Amino acid sequence: MEKKILLPPTERAISESLKKPFLLQDTPSYLNWRTEKLAEYPTNIKNLIVPIKNPYQLTSSERFNLIELCRKFNFVVYQLPALMEIEKMALVTLAAQLGLTRIDRTLCTEEDGITALQVATSGQSQDYIPYTDKPINWHTDGYYNAPHQQVHALMMHCVRPALSGGENMLLDHEIAYLQLRDNNPHYIEALMEDDVMTIPANVQNGVELRPQCSGPVFSVKQDVLHMRYTARARNIVWKNSAIVREALSNLTHLFNEHSPYLFHYRLAANQGVICNNVLHNRTKFFEGETLAEQRLLYRIRFYDRVSVA
Repeated sequence: MEKKILLPPTERAISESLKKPFLLQDTPSYLNWRTEKLAEYPTNIKNLIVPIKNPYQLTSSERFNLIELCRKFNFVVYQLPALMEIEKMALVTLAAQLGLTRIDRTLCTEEDGITALQVATSGQSQDYIPYTDKPINWHTDGYYNAPHQQVHALMMHCVRPALSGGENMLLDHEIAYLQLRDNNPHYIEALMEDDVMTIPANVQNGVELRPQCSGPVFSVKQDVLHMRYTARARNIVWKNSAIVREALSNLTHLFNEHSPYLFHYRLAANQGVICNNVLHNRTKFFEGETLAEQRLLYRIRFYDRVSVA
């Protein structure tokens, strides 16, 4: 017999100091946050682009705009001078000015923690989809990381776009939370369970490269909402529950291309995205014969969020 679904916690008086918009019991705080979140929400990604003159030394207005857009909408697109030659250290320095200093190092990152995303024909990286020209389904980065190593921010810098394709779609994870909670608060309750999403261990040639990891989709730490998610069907185990299946189905519907909250963008050379690890995907791309037509992006993952630090 299937376990009876529990109703969300009943409404009750909550002291002013404990009001939290992501606490299911605190509907008034949620509604206030919801109103502020949707107020003047952008419909054109051009409103989220910030030109930068020097990545090594942001002006006060550049830094404010980058941080403020990330605070409101959790991502921003930056534009460096088109002809400026960008070294990797410039990206690390730019990120540090936004409070991003703790870099997540994965199996395929280089010693500096920066991952070169390009089509790989040899080596360990060729086994992973980001290093191919194939499309990548909706996800947040590092969803397979251990709880104490969650990726809270991400930088993707375009060195060279492909001849065609390679477009990203982005969805603020707070908007996904908002839409799911509006549809049914039970969805949020189910997706916040500690065992709702399990990533099996990564074992290659009998060697465990990464242990099994279980955890929630949505979690809250220091009043900040975090999301770990992947739409891929392989190498992921979801909790066998009717409400979880329904919640995931509803989440998938949010990725409808006609949603006003979805942003489509194809990065040009010397453009990049800085985000608080929002939901995103990538379309298939096609490369040309010359180096200038072969896609190269630098990716850096952080344990920090964009902040005023």
